[in-house]
Amino acid sequence: MLVIYNPTAGRRRIWLLWSVLDILMAHGVRLDVAETTHPGHATALAREAVLRGATLVVAAGGDGTIAEVAEGLSVQHDPAASPQGTLRGGRMAPAATRRPVACHLGIIPLGTANVLAHELGLPHAAAEVAAVLAAGRPVPLWPGIAHGPTGRRLFVQMLGIGFDAHVVHNVSRPVKRALGRGAYVVQTLRELPRYGFARMQATIDGVAHETGGIIVSKGSLYGGPYMLAPEAVPGERGFSIILFGRAGVASALLAGAALPLNMLQRLPGTRRLRGYEITITTPVALPAQSDGDPAGSTPLRIVDAPAPIHVLAGVRGAGSARATGRPAGAATGPGTADGAVAAERLAG
Repeated sequence: MLVIYNPTAGRRRIWLLWSVLDILMAHGVRLDVAETTHPGHATALAREAVLRGATLVVAAGGDGTIAEVAEGLSVQHDPAASPQGTLRGGRMAPAATRRPVACHLGIIPLGTANVLAHELGLPHAAAEVAAVLAAGRPVPLWPGIAHGPTGRRLFVQMLGIGFDAHVVHNVSRPVKRALGRGAYVVQTLRELPRYGFARMQATIDGVAHETGGIIVSKGSLYGGPYMLAPEAVPGERGFSIILFGRAGVASALLAGAALPLNMLQRLPGTRRLRGYEITITTPVALPAQSDGDPAGSTPLRIVDAPAPIHVLAGVRGAGSARATGRPAGAATGPGTADGAVAAERLAG
């Protein structure tokens, strides 16, 4: 088991990381810990692990860290890759010619919002997190990919363009570490008077729509445990697309008030659509954010990743049911009766 830890994202919850690792090591689980030092480092570490034949890589951080690790794990779906070697055509011949072994993604939620952890119904207590990593059930997660002027970016939960992305691009890391989700509230109030609220065009499966803001979502939640797209199934192809027809200071304040009440998708002028290919163009370049991190700017073309990855998750209710498409309680794992036994054993 390789644990990739992002110290920038996980500083406020470092106690959870060490508690989980202590429990795993006390029960004989062999693991390595790698600390990231720069953006993209988690992707490189995860990719190297897959090519060495790893079967489990754990992302210890926030949603952005998880997305970076998922990007690295996607190499297992590359037909030019082989375990314990390099990409074909590289400087070194592969050590084996078989396809890469399946490598699952584990999660230790250390971030500010931990949206994907909420989506999958993952626990937050150390013993239960350790139980999921030791004996969890893999569920599919089908990421999205955004292609833009600066290249491609994989996301696991959602991508936004408009005012929310502007806030993400400008929020201060020290304030974010100190206030958690409250940092976004502070930054929202700072940015409201100076943001231009430009219109944009979203072309969804060939049909053009004019909108004041857009969220392209793989999952049902946004900003934490808050409902955005109840119809979303993270383990399937396609996206839930939320178009915000109204734009301006009043609309942004109303959206901020509606979010914790799980009413964001019900705002006046809001539409929810399903689609598979989304192109977003704007008169001037507008910032984008994915999984709570800056993600370049428009224009963007958004499609599904070539294949899903599999995440270890405890079936604890609707979150895992959304990921798998099965009724809640239809599978075993941490969070069910069998999972509770596993957690109890790991807790000692």
